[in-house]
Amino acid sequence: MPFKRYVEIGRVALVNYGKDYGKLVVIVDVIDQNRALVDAPDMVRSQMNFKRLSLTDIKIDIKRVPKKKTLIAAMEAADVKGKWEKSSWGRKLIVQKRRASLNDF
Repeated sequence: MPFKRYVEIGRVALVNYGKDYGKLVVIVDVIDQNRALVDAPDMVRSQMNFKRLSLTDIKIDIKRVPKKKTLIAAMEAADVKGKWEKSSWGRKLIVQKRRASLNDF
């Protein structure tokens, strides 16, 4: 099976470190070989190191550095959240969050 998770504009990634840990973001521009400009509906557009991103199989069709409204519309049209929740990786993270929130009382 060939490798499919390339760093490209429109690739959905999961933040694996930092204050935005666990959020799904979209790569909107590649700055250099170490950093990308990422954006999501619930966060400010910012640059992020590739080490802090885990690439997913989900990709949306957008142009380079779209406006926030265009990005949100493209994410809804591609049903990114639904695809993520149906994926095995997304289901595992949901179960982990649910177990972490449980307590003995």
